[in-house]
Amino acid sequence: MKVLVTGADGFIGSHLTEALVRRGDDVRAFVLYNSFGSWGWLDYAPAELKSRLDVFAGDIRDPRGVVQAMKGRDAVLHLAALISIPYSYHSPDTYVDTNVKGTLNVLQAARELGVRRVVHTSTSEVYGTARFVPITEEHPLQAQSPYSATKIAADQLARAFHASFGLPVVTVRPFNTYGPRQSARAVIPTIITQIAGGQRRIKLGAISPTRDFSYVQDTVAGFIAVLNSDQGLGEVVNLGGNFEVSIGDTARLIAETMNAEIEIVCDESRVRPQHSEVERLWADNTKVRRLFGWAPAWGGRDGFRRGLAETIDWYRVPANLARFAAERYHI
Repeated sequence: MKVLVTGADGFIGSHLTEALVRRGDDVRAFVLYNSFGSWGWLDYAPAELKSRLDVFAGDIRDPRGVVQAMKGRDAVLHLAALISIPYSYHSPDTYVDTNVKGTLNVLQAARELGVRRVVHTSTSEVYGTARFVPITEEHPLQAQSPYSATKIAADQLARAFHASFGLPVVTVRPFNTYGPRQSARAVIPTIITQIAGGQRRIKLGAISPTRDFSYVQDTVAGFIAVLNSDQGLGEVVNLGGNFEVSIGDTARLIAETMNAEIEIVCDESRVRPQHSEVERLWADNTKVRRLFGWAPAWGGRDGFRRGLAETIDWYRVPANLARFAAERYHI
């Protein structure tokens, strides 16, 4: 299959791009243009994989560039987005430009070029604090940050393009994905890198909220299951493990795995505004199992432990840990 992956230089995008190349797809990787010539995490991919990549450096905010990147592709996996919630508080315009207008550019190009499959990436943040659990795809959408508001808008554009123009789009809604390469602005790498860097007073924001964490390889497998199918057009599907764990318990589990005694310290700069914090997330994954036959291999608490162990092993490699400044708070 001839596939375009937007956001291929990022955390999930790089893992997905490598998996597609390994299975023999013809992959064009859309990476954010920069003057350093960096392909993000794809810079560190094995040489035999990089040699099989068609890399397009551009900007998802530019409609002409998106059309150029999508020409000749059978399918597009759209992952390019700004994702940091704290950064969205003071720079919301950039989120509208990237997440809303960027998604519009992808949908318009796919419609114009007759792409046969569009997989659009949503986020569990669109649900806000759970009104009921586990959260099904029918749960109300609640924007509790500028980031989540732009993702809701992008999701609705995808839905509208299917309803209005018959665009063959499926929206994948991953819950909190974690694993090797994730930015230290995310909570699991924040904890791991602080401990690996020798700190024992671990700075966190709120520790009572719960999350449904998904190991990155499960998320990648979910995208591929949706890509492989002709089912689910116009639908939204959750990708989650169907379990919840608090941030505090997650920190303690990581410390236990790393054989470290820690003290959790509340850093007020990491606490979201009162009504912006999403207090509870827990995915119902019944629909994605039914439509696409996907089930998490790292699901539940036992799977979470295994995924954390693999993630910790990666961050413990000195060359990997050196890429993260654990002493600073990243928004």
